[in-house]
Amino acid sequence: MAESSKVTADREQLVAAQARGGMATLGVFVKLSGPGWLQSAITLGGGSLAGSLFLGVLGGTKLLWLQLVAIAMGVVMLSAISYVTLSTGEKPFRAINKHINPVLGWGWLIATIMANMIWCMPQFSLCFAALQKNLIGDAVQDSGTGKLAVSAVILVATSCVVLMNRKQGLSAKVFDIFLKALVGMIVICFFGVVIYLGSTGGLDWGNVFSGFVPDLGQAIRPTGDVAELVSSLPAALQEFWSARVVKEQRAVMIGAAATAVGVNMTFLLPYSMLNRGWNKPFRGLARFDLCTGMAIPYIVVTSCVVIASAASFHAKVDDAFLSDDLDTFVTSPLFMGSHKTLLARIQLETEGEPAEVSPAEVEQRVAKLREVLSEKDYDNISQGKSEAELVRQLQATAGLPEVEKRIVSSLVQRNAFQLSQSLAPLLGESSANYVFGLGVFAMGFSSIIILMLINGYAFCEMLGTEQGGPAFTIGCLVSGVSGAAWPLIWDGPAKLWLAILASSFGMMLLPVAYVTFFMMMNSKSLMGAEKPTGGRMLLWNVLMGISVLGALAAATVAVIDKARDATAGWLVSVVGVTYVLLVIVGFVMKSKSKDAQ
Repeated sequence: MAESSKVTADREQLVAAQARGGMATLGVFVKLSGPGWLQSAITLGGGSLAGSLFLGVLGGTKLLWLQLVAIAMGVVMLSAISYVTLSTGEKPFRAINKHINPVLGWGWLIATIMANMIWCMPQFSLCFAALQKNLIGDAVQDSGTGKLAVSAVILVATSCVVLMNRKQGLSAKVFDIFLKALVGMIVICFFGVVIYLGSTGGLDWGNVFSGFVPDLGQAIRPTGDVAELVSSLPAALQEFWSARVVKEQRAVMIGAAATAVGVNMTFLLPYSMLNRGWNKPFRGLARFDLCTGMAIPYIVVTSCVVIASAASFHAKVDDAFLSDDLDTFVTSPLFMGSHKTLLARIQLETEGEPAEVSPAEVEQRVAKLREVLSEKDYDNISQGKSEAELVRQLQATAGLPEVEKRIVSSLVQRNAFQLSQSLAPLLGESSANYVFGLGVFAMGFSSIIILMLINGYAFCEMLGTEQGGPAFTIGCLVSGVSGAAWPLIWDGPAKLWLAILASSFGMMLLPVAYVTFFMMMNSKSLMGAEKPTGGRMLLWNVLMGISVLGALAAATVAVIDKARDATAGWLVSVVGVTYVLLVIVGFVMKSKSKDAQ
């Protein structure tokens, strides 16, 4: 068969190059790389964009180390699963069920399918936003029908690209080139922002490089310029602002770290390698592929977004937001995002009575508010208050000092598309919007492709069929169609429940997956003679152990925070406790099965 001859030729070429060593091996590695770029295409999605953006807003460049460490731990664990898979030739889902614990195997598969279906929705949303805000504009209707129509076109396009990867040959080669081009486009677009900022003196490179030094204390205290602003306040206000900054900072640190390697990415890698016919001689190529195809693009893009975001938004406010004139203050784009926090802040004031406002002034202020704000935004800030009370509260927030306004500005989530303004002086406003929008669209589009691809692999394993058949196509379409339906689901009230359930279960399953890979690497029954020994085994275990502990720490904090959620905390608790009990039962049954043999 053509497929077998292609795989055989690749293997012979690789073995021959490894025998020569040096540049010959490197050249073949570059030529045959692929699965790492699949990983890059999914990790560079809407989640990593949003996480990197808010890291820069909150902590400036001081949080640059986080995603570097997260992707390094991810590469270690993905290298481990690639080593196990290529050494044994066994499909991981079946190997876990047979040698470790079937509950871990099925939990891994189910969490992967859930993540693929749910997180495909925001990727379609990101593509639509890029088209509407940057690429096409008014030609895209911002309505339910318009969103569905655009999403249907994107679904057809991504489905065609995914199906190209079903078989080896020319179509798979075109798929690889297309995917690498998308990733390259993303890197260039965001790298351009930082290069421009650096060339115009808009960056402090000393702060940038120091930001790559890990600082675990940032999980319990503010960082960056915000830390200096908070420390300049009286003790009572320091406590108020520190609590809010740290809560947001910790949440975004966990969220950004989680986007580096998701549970569904751990499913993609081994099956994409097996689908290409890779086996034991390809182990070195797999590690090289992960480093160059996934880690480097991820570090470059996310670091560039953090740097650009920090330069543009960290502790920075517009003139309207600094104004103590209420009519001017409410016109600031930061007003709606900061209102609730500022309202809580003025309620700390216990001395004196709020200034009285005349009925005529109240009428004038309310008229201005209704002119500036949408009806929905006005209802959100009024919340049943009398007009006089509302005006008094807003005047109090407008009168807060500049220091506190700069602090609260770092708690406001910004629109990622505002970063395109950084390129405007270099390319012109129109070209900057287009170039930036192209990079953002590529992020969403490539992520949709890979989420569909993973779901195809997962469905084949779930149904026990060979890869590439009808089950693969069905799995791809299930993920794609659920994503394309985002205007009906993701924009509605179900979004909160879906996001909490998926992120909580996925975050719990990531350390479970890491622990599972750790056990697989140390399983004599699975690895046989291929199990590393001596110093190599010690090195693997130390590196994997660090990654497991990091994932466990992040998951514990994330699950505890979500369990406290007033809306769906009970759901997170039930899912977590139930799954842990099932894992224990699985190990007990596995032990009894071994004893009976």
